[in-house]
Amino acid sequence: MRAAVITGPGEVEVTTVDDPVPGPREVVVAVSGCGICGTDLHILDGEFAPALPIVPGHEFAGEVVAVGSEVGSGDPAGGSGSGGRRGLRPAVGDQVAVDPSLPCGDCHYCRRGRFTFCERWNAVGVSVAGAAAEYVAVPAANCVRLPEGIRTADAALVEPLSCAVRGYDVLRSSLAEHYLVYGAGTMGLIMTALAMRAGAVSVDVVDVNPARLEAARVLGCTGAVTDAAQLDRPRGWDAVIDCTGVVEAIEDGITRVGKGGTFLQFGVAGEGATARFSPHRVYSHEITIVGSLAVLHSFDRAAELFVAGVVDPDLLISDRLPLAEYPAAVQRVRAGVGRKVQVIP
Repeated sequence: MRAAVITGPGEVEVTTVDDPVPGPREVVVAVSGCGICGTDLHILDGEFAPALPIVPGHEFAGEVVAVGSEVGSGDPAGGSGSGGRRGLRPAVGDQVAVDPSLPCGDCHYCRRGRFTFCERWNAVGVSVAGAAAEYVAVPAANCVRLPEGIRTADAALVEPLSCAVRGYDVLRSSLAEHYLVYGAGTMGLIMTALAMRAGAVSVDVVDVNPARLEAARVLGCTGAVTDAAQLDRPRGWDAVIDCTGVVEAIEDGITRVGKGGTFLQFGVAGEGATARFSPHRVYSHEITIVGSLAVLHSFDRAAELFVAGVVDPDLLISDRLPLAEYPAAVQRVRAGVGRKVQVIP
């Protein structure tokens, strides 16, 4: 089969590799669509230090084309890293979205249900062969069936949506709050859509790229600006969410949190990045600062939200490129061009 392969830091090529064979409790999925995100760039840059070479791709959906010897026997499939029930075991022909999480289930954190902190953490497309390929082998228990009428390739958005759902679990927001979101890329737009769905009074969006703000306006956000200083909210916002990972945005965002409000660090900053803030202001205004990492007990709920139409794939997905153009697709993501970039095997 054809697959994109990261052969070394900064080196990726589309080549021919062996077709995957399902293990006893695995299925093989013919990939309909695979999204590219910042994590893929970190892997390509050698920052996550996975064993190379590796086929990337952890945001994906497709059709089950083969099942392992133990799939379909016994009890219904249970959840994996994201938690939850997945229903009956997938069968050949099923259209599925796939949770890429591969926690061990036995370590200290897994036994506490904190799978994102697994001490032997693995993930499809990060540490084992992923979905930037024609086919990928995955645990049957990680598959969520999609109903008829859903464009399967679009359901690759379930994975980033599940990360956003986890972010709202951490945020613990209330009705009738005012939100400020930094970043109008895919994740910022998803966070904006969820805030509007969750009963926010207002949702403002900040992005230094004016072209990206138009999508936020299409969503119906309250304000879309290049600098939060352009917005009139003297008491600040109840919830400020960083979806950029950019230190300057983080530092500015913390200053915009109102008294008793919460700042959510959702964007991925570089491992060595540092941001400055006023500890006295955090103390005197009783500001809560929280972080959210990846998927946790949220994939199934994200799939339900996706099927319910909470996010618009045609708005979020700006580029659908053939697998052969994976290196060019990566460059579009790195350059910040468009919104969600997918490859279509």
